[in-house]
Amino acid sequence: MKLAALCSGGKDSTFSIYKALQNGHTVECVVTIHPSTDDSMLFHYPNSRIVKSVADAMQIPFVGVDSKMRPSKKAETQVLAQAIMKARSAYDIEGIVHGTISSRFQNDIFRKVCSQYGLANFAPLWNVRPYDYLQTLIDSDFHIKIVSVSAMGLDFSWLGKDLTRELIEKLDVLSKRYGINISFEGGEAETVTIDCPIFKKRLSIKRSKIEWDGQRGIFEILDHALIPKE
Repeated sequence: MKLAALCSGGKDSTFSIYKALQNGHTVECVVTIHPSTDDSMLFHYPNSRIVKSVADAMQIPFVGVDSKMRPSKKAETQVLAQAIMKARSAYDIEGIVHGTISSRFQNDIFRKVCSQYGLANFAPLWNVRPYDYLQTLIDSDFHIKIVSVSAMGLDFSWLGKDLTRELIEKLDVLSKRYGINISFEGGEAETVTIDCPIFKKRLSIKRSKIEWDGQRGIFEILDHALIPKE
């Protein structure tokens, strides 16, 4: 099946592309919506401009759409539909693939838009167990960097950290203590994929800065490059 991938550049959306390809689908394009504020209900805000390089690393065409509307379910659903229609017009897609894990809010919106336009909705990570999933990322040679945090137990020291088995164990402890979702689907944190098996080149971060307001923060990538894989 010819798919468009809804992609933030983070672990879930890139791993869903990986799984789609493993399942014999083709990913015709990467679709990213760039929200204008950090309170978007559907779309990732931190470092969204880097997704073009993530698509280039996978050698998949990129479709970027700016969302200038104030965040609301109705407004962002409209922007999503417009982006998907843009992808269908350009690449004749038959469905979408996305990295939703347990959010019925997100999955219901994706299903509704797909149903409206006769497209398949492919969510290969739906209902995976968070702890096992994070271990699978490491097993599958995914290199992930944490680029935002906004949850109890996640302070500024987590910003810019790479996902490792040791970090997963720390997250598991924090999950039991504070009730956070270690897959980060509740907005606890956001990530960027630096490298993975479907990347032809890897991302190299050249310059960055950390913004921290005392409760939440962002690891902002100011300059980066795609470099050959070792």
